[in-house]
Amino acid sequence: MTWRDQYSTAMMGSAPSPLTLLTRGEGAYVWDVDGNRYLDFLAGIAVNSLGHGHPALVEAVTKQISSIAHVSNYFATEPQIALAENLRRITGAGERGRVYFGNSGAEAIEAAIKLARRNGQHKKILALTNSFHGRTMGSVSLTGKPALREPFEPLVPGIEHIDTTIEALEAAIGPDVAALVLEPIKGEAGVVDLPEGFLTRARELTAQHGALLILDEIQTGMGRTGSWFAFQQHGIVPDAIAVAKGLAGGVPIGALVTFGDASDLFETGQHGSTFGGNPLATAAGNAVIAEIERAGLIENAVLRGSQIRAAVEGKPLVAEVRGSGLLIGVGLTEPVAQKVATKALELGLIINTPNDSSIRIAPPLIIDETHVAEFTEKFTTALEATA
Repeated sequence: MTWRDQYSTAMMGSAPSPLTLLTRGEGAYVWDVDGNRYLDFLAGIAVNSLGHGHPALVEAVTKQISSIAHVSNYFATEPQIALAENLRRITGAGERGRVYFGNSGAEAIEAAIKLARRNGQHKKILALTNSFHGRTMGSVSLTGKPALREPFEPLVPGIEHIDTTIEALEAAIGPDVAALVLEPIKGEAGVVDLPEGFLTRARELTAQHGALLILDEIQTGMGRTGSWFAFQQHGIVPDAIAVAKGLAGGVPIGALVTFGDASDLFETGQHGSTFGGNPLATAAGNAVIAEIERAGLIENAVLRGSQIRAAVEGKPLVAEVRGSGLLIGVGLTEPVAQKVATKALELGLIINTPNDSSIRIAPPLIIDETHVAEFTEKFTTALEATA
């Protein structure tokens, strides 16, 4: 029996068939069971911030699991407190900020929904069309993709989706709204930027009407877009942000960080998680933050992102290049994204197709100019072979 046969008989049918069986990784590369090497420009969907097998992460996880890996939320641990302090610092939430830890982005969004209910139990929660926030019942209720929502209806009530325009924003936000939840860049839509001035106007309107502005920074956070968090490039301060993916470099973790008065909304016992904030995951998160700062990886994301954009623009089939830093969306002139990605994989390059006409590029933050050059060669070849 092949590994594909084993997978198809043992795994739930909710996921698509795997592209290959990966066995190990090092830096920006992974290898499959047949010994083929791939340049990983997806990084576990923006998760592996430090790439694969980074010594700083390996050392932190090894040291922590040798000491204590889990204690439950009846106790505190030093890595947990340290990571909460780190998040208050890098988000700018400061002394008024508070941190809730879960195990994934979807759990962070679930906490955000409950936070919104605390701000107005019988008020509406607004989200955007063509957005993505997760697969749990709460997070999929926020997700603005009908194909993902409809099989599971009825969903969480009191959630409405609006178009991503300032006009729609101004028409929707009033005293009957508890919160607006949105992605600063729509990752699963194909790395789609919000309209100019949208975030600024969202902050003005939510503040005016007493609604929370909650940002889903799960994919855009942790230095990926060229700042610790994407909102920091827009001169605003939200009420809460959801963080996950790149926070612990591949170790499962999620967090909701609150700012200002929003930090006072939850009361003791109103939310919790058995595994959330365990010392193993939080030690990994501290190691990732320390290495991003030590190695200047946010600055590297800006530099390498600009190099990738320059390399992609003007190539066959490329209509536009979107996103920021090392979260890049390539809009194609034809709906052939899957063909491009398949050819790229054959050439030893991992990229992703959020939809038929978009390519997503989200490499580890550690990539250098040699990785960019290799990507450029293989991606260009894949485009030319498809055109």
